[in-house]
Amino acid sequence: MKPTDFAKALSHYLSVYLPGQRNVSPNTIKSYRDTFKLLLMYCKDRRLSIECLCLQQIDAPLIVGFLSWIEQNRKSGIATYNQRLACIHSFCRYMQIEDPVGLLSYQKILAIPMKKGQKPAVNYLTTDALKLILAQPDISKVRGRRDLTMLSMLYDTGARVQELADLKVRDVRLDHPPVLTITGKGRKTRQVPLMSNTASLLRQYMVENYLLQNGMQDRPLFVNRQRGKLTPEGITFIVKKYTSCAKTASSIIPDKVTPHVFRHTKAMHLLQAGVNLIYIRDLLGHVDISTTEIYARADTELKRKALEKAYPDLSAIDLPQWNRDEGLLAWLSSL
Repeated sequence: MKPTDFAKALSHYLSVYLPGQRNVSPNTIKSYRDTFKLLLMYCKDRRLSIECLCLQQIDAPLIVGFLSWIEQNRKSGIATYNQRLACIHSFCRYMQIEDPVGLLSYQKILAIPMKKGQKPAVNYLTTDALKLILAQPDISKVRGRRDLTMLSMLYDTGARVQELADLKVRDVRLDHPPVLTITGKGRKTRQVPLMSNTASLLRQYMVENYLLQNGMQDRPLFVNRQRGKLTPEGITFIVKKYTSCAKTASSIIPDKVTPHVFRHTKAMHLLQAGVNLIYIRDLLGHVDISTTEIYARADTELKRKALEKAYPDLSAIDLPQWNRDEGLLAWLSSL
């Protein structure tokens, strides 16, 4: 069977354009691939032949129907809805140049708006809550020492869970000053300084696991029981395990603690310590500082201190005693 124009375009987009010209990460390509996999499932559900599906059939009504389908049939939330639509929008922007004949159809799809949703509050740990969680691993055991090192780095570097999972031995520099090289979204790298306590923990961990020997540079920094790379799901499981233990000891632990909460916690603690937002942005690997500003908006303690500084120093002695004004009291009683 002769391949359709849609099959050719999608194959080139996923296998050539995204990795070759856009240089996007494998995780991003996987996300785009999953979106179109769902779109093909929807087409099959509508009894459209996938083998014969052409670009002319990929129009705005089809995409609107697909988005409704993932909401109703797959119970997708607003964030997932917008993420799937963003993937389709990206493909249509690519196709506007590759297939100018269908420009009007692609622009109609691009006109489909994202959904507005309520932004969740920034969830972060207090200093006492963080210390309690870090006290849970049993450092008398090899696994406990690994987990303590991993949790400490998760907080100290403000790394995303995927960034932590992707770390290799070569990304660590323990010579003074100790630095960690992190590869983030869009394959952008950033260097994050390690605090002395974390660097000491990491050195002991690497010595114990023979990771400082020559030839180990491309080994994963954190491994599972099978000596394979620890996955984001594995890191999340470890975080939940120690969080549950900490909850039994104190009620200061939030109901939901994920690896990303450690990232939020680092940002909030830096902000509360008076660190400039520019430095926090660079540490977290944000492209736009407006993303980092969510922490400034979320910190109620900083807001309170700012309001106190701006509030005039009024003395209660100088204020009129309205409760001694008989005329005012009589008027209020008559209301």
